[in-house]
Amino acid sequence: MDEPLRLGALAQVSQPVSDIERSVAWYGGPLGLPHLFTFGNLAFFDCGGTRLFLSGEPGSPRPPSATILYFRVADIVAVHRELGERGVTFEGAPHRVHRHPDGTEEWMAVFHDPDGNLLALMSQVAPGSEPGP
Repeated sequence: MDEPLRLGALAQVSQPVSDIERSVAWYGGPLGLPHLFTFGNLAFFDCGGTRLFLSGEPGSPRPPSATILYFRVADIVAVHRELGERGVTFEGAPHRVHRHPDGTEEWMAVFHDPDGNLLALMSQVAPGSEPGP
């Protein structure tokens, strides 16, 4: 067989946290991610088919991770507004970060989890459209 090697979809991403209970409440609460299970200092959430694995040590402050988690959304303006109403603090409003040659735009809005880990909303906007309603 000379079939090329092909890796599957990303199955799981790990994120360090300092307080697993606080993080479970935040990721499952304001972010609304479906909580799959927790055991010990490990918690798992579903992110559209990819598992988010939170690992923590109680009382041990952790520096923020170098990893950035980007959540794809269809309507970045509406999700930004909804998360803001749920208490998520963003660094700024959704903004265009790139325009492709075909006119499709990449939009982003950045925020942090309780440990300072960087997260972002991202959305592709079709040519001639504006993000949001």
